[in-house]
Amino acid sequence: MKKSIAIDMDGVIADTETQFINWYERDYGVRIKPTEIIGLKEDEMFPDKTAVRKFAFTPGFFRTLPVMQGAVESVKALMESFEVYIVSAAMEFPQSLPEKAEWLKEHFPFIDWRHIVFCGDKSIINTDYMIDDHVKNLDYFNGTTIIFHAFHNINFNHHQRVSNWEEVLVLMEKERYL
Repeated sequence: MKKSIAIDMDGVIADTETQFINWYERDYGVRIKPTEIIGLKEDEMFPDKTAVRKFAFTPGFFRTLPVMQGAVESVKALMESFEVYIVSAAMEFPQSLPEKAEWLKEHFPFIDWRHIVFCGDKSIINTDYMIDDHVKNLDYFNGTTIIFHAFHNINFNHHQRVSNWEEVLVLMEKERYL
């Protein structure tokens, strides 16, 4: 029986950081460099502290997220040895649920709908591994936690960290034999 992995969407397979920065420049005319937001919380990343929530509530935000580099190929590779589930908190922003479903259908059509979990609280997830960029989701997870590097989690070091999808594959190759 294959071990199972819960993989987060936003900030892990979908590049929310780039989307936020691009939308902020589009709407405010100010380009924020990724190096300027390191260590900040998402609601602190821009001079207008309301921008992130405003964008997240805007139709089209989640539907047009860029795909994280290497995510598609890596998820396909992981599926050869693991039961892979995409797990995303999709209840806080009502329009995100259908947009995330459409986004997954476009960019990850090989993931069966039975392996997609939209929820509010990820503490209910019971897979062997969880890959997420938010410490709040990993801290209450009972399996093996893997934190996916993001500007907002740089100051947290109590979970195994990966910086990109290449590192995920290297780590999970080792885990395959445990």
